[in-house]
Amino acid sequence: MAAARSILFITVSRIGDTLFATPAIRAVAAACPAARITVLGHPKRAEVFRNLPFIAGVGAITKKTAPWRGRLGGKRHDLAFVYNFDAPLVAYALRVAGKVVAFRQRDEALNRRLFACVEPPAFQSEHAVPQLLRLPAALGIAADGMRLAYRADAAEMAAARARLVAAGCAQAMPLIGLQVASFPTKAYRDWPVEHFAALCERIVARWPAAHFLIFGGAEEKRRTGWLKSTLGNRATLCAGKLSLRETAAMMGLTDCYVGIDTGPTHLMSTWDIPMVAMYHCLSAAAHTGPLDHPLAHVLDHPATGSPRCGETSAMAEISVDAVFATVEQALAARMAGPAGAR
Repeated sequence: MAAARSILFITVSRIGDTLFATPAIRAVAAACPAARITVLGHPKRAEVFRNLPFIAGVGAITKKTAPWRGRLGGKRHDLAFVYNFDAPLVAYALRVAGKVVAFRQRDEALNRRLFACVEPPAFQSEHAVPQLLRLPAALGIAADGMRLAYRADAAEMAAARARLVAAGCAQAMPLIGLQVASFPTKAYRDWPVEHFAALCERIVARWPAAHFLIFGGAEEKRRTGWLKSTLGNRATLCAGKLSLRETAAMMGLTDCYVGIDTGPTHLMSTWDIPMVAMYHCLSAAAHTGPLDHPLAHVLDHPATGSPRCGETSAMAEISVDAVFATVEQALAARMAGPAGAR
């Protein structure tokens, strides 16, 4: 495979699953240094691949647009990896690439056309990152680290610093990012917003100059708006106001992050910044938590691995005391050192 000159990756998914593919892409880039790697992702998530040094081209595709693409021009890629179970995406890869590697599909006719048909592991039998590394491994390509990858550019970071200045919190210490909600279908992962408020009170009592950046999307408006009104001028509401990449740049200026298991938390894990992440027992840190992160602290739900675990297992069982103690631990070295340059 080292002789490949053009390699395609297709991964059409939510933010977290999109980022989980970056270690596999990096591994292939290391094994095939002469290849140009193109990645096609969901139109709203593909931008997370921009600026990564091992990716040459980024584009968008969906299972609805795939049937109309790649019907002219022959094989453009030597090799393709497909991380989806949607037949139109696999069929597109087969049209444009000489060899296609994918997990076993529901359509056996497609499976017979694959260069390598990889058996997917049992649900939650391993972490998502090594699971996706199974496709390169099928060609004998070894992992090149498990850390998720993302890179902001200088203009994005400058704009983020300007936002902090405009919000009057550029000198706050510590500056703490908060992600208070997952997506609606996974609401059982959410730590109570009242617990976030209580945590912030504890943090301010410990560090009076603390300030909070409240991240999230427009669909979380009720929870994020309530938290902002409760914290008043101690917080800046970013939720629903920033793009994905603008949010990532703001994350890169924080001193610590506290969040639940969702896409922005995976995005935060690409920064070498202390982070505290909480995981529901149905999706433990062992399945989606940060890997190879030097400053990550995780808190699993008390029912993790227990027969009593279910969607009714409340995240409130993770106490404010436990999270605050973990935040203190996460911030210990950062607060003892010189103030960061923002």
